[in-house]
Amino acid sequence: MSNVDFVLYTLPRITERLRLRFWEALPSDVQVTEHQLRLLRQMDDVDPVMVGELAEYLGVTMSTMSLNLKRLEVAGLITRSRDPADRRVMNVLLTAEGRAIRDAAPPLDPARVDAVLMSMRPEERDRALNGLSILAEATSRLEADHNRYVEGLAGGPGSASSGSEEVLPESS
Repeated sequence: MSNVDFVLYTLPRITERLRLRFWEALPSDVQVTEHQLRLLRQMDDVDPVMVGELAEYLGVTMSTMSLNLKRLEVAGLITRSRDPADRRVMNVLLTAEGRAIRDAAPPLDPARVDAVLMSMRPEERDRALNGLSILAEATSRLEADHNRYVEGLAGGPGSASSGSEEVLPESS
């Protein structure tokens, strides 16, 4: 099994076994479905996400996604707006209420995570946490590289047009 295959196989197994079950996740007065909560977890209140990206992530059609988003919008959990650069694109942002619901239900169950960690020998736990830390740092570096690349395309900070170095990848 390749390293990529190992990660693709292992991470979902871990998260599925440690995830917070929907019926345990939210206060009883919150009226969202598990599917809607999954949608809310893919959004934030600063950086808009495109409707097409959400549909692709969840493996549904654009019309199905639009229907789900309309329900969330009516509930006051999201806002939708046309992208000023491309009026064909619909962007979605969380409202403060949507963010509160999303944040009230962490994806992993702290009690289950604690139980797993406590079931390990101290040296196993240290190795596992060190490995997770290294993986998290690598993903942060990759995200930072991606953000610099996107800023370069848009002519933002760090781009060639702002007087800084070119950040676009070299062609091979």
